[in-house]
Amino acid sequence: MAEFCNKDNTKLNPQSSSNLAKLLSQLINKTPTAGYYATSAGTGTNQLHGLAQCRGDVTPKECSSCITDAADQITARCPGRPDARIWYDYCFLRYSKDNFVGKLDNSYALFFYNVENVTDPETFNGKLGGLVDEIRSQAVKLRSKGIGKGETKLSPFLTIYALVQCTRDLAAIDCAQCLAIAVGNFPNFCNNKKGCRALYDGCYVRYELYPFFFPLKSANSSIAAASEATSMVAVIRS
Repeated sequence: MAEFCNKDNTKLNPQSSSNLAKLLSQLINKTPTAGYYATSAGTGTNQLHGLAQCRGDVTPKECSSCITDAADQITARCPGRPDARIWYDYCFLRYSKDNFVGKLDNSYALFFYNVENVTDPETFNGKLGGLVDEIRSQAVKLRSKGIGKGETKLSPFLTIYALVQCTRDLAAIDCAQCLAIAVGNFPNFCNNKKGCRALYDGCYVRYELYPFFFPLKSANSSIAAASEATSMVAVIRS
């Protein structure tokens, strides 16, 4: 879906590159079991830290496939970089020479949004706001593993579907803060839009007018296809 490569002048040396291969192998092998895994490889200045997480509603098989592809693509798209991250619909993977695990980082974000606007913004935003507040409260609960999802009727014929998730290394207060920042940026990028995805290192927020999380409900596939075909991207760096 999208990636971030640290483009400073630093490159991984041969030992760090070897450690990266070991790190990615561990993430591929360990993440599907619980849907999340964080680890490190190497020592001293050659040490690398990594984290991988799958969306909380996907199966271990889907998780494994996503993480395997993410590990392959992150090295292809960010060759030799000391800090990189990649987002897919079903998973997220990051590695860095700095130990970022357990730390909130909102310095980089991606927003994908549908270019089409809703026809009744006042009703839509009211319904969406209530739904997002509800699932955000789900996500910070200990047993939720960082995920919240739900739906609400917009009309007899339209339903809003939304999902939020934090990486499981974050404390509840950091999860809540990440989600608040992501949702707080909706007016800047997703105002009155039919669909939007906010991708941060520590959290993910998405809403659509068609079902996209599991268990998947039947929907008009043309609506989903049109939404995907007309999406655009905005980038935040701080």
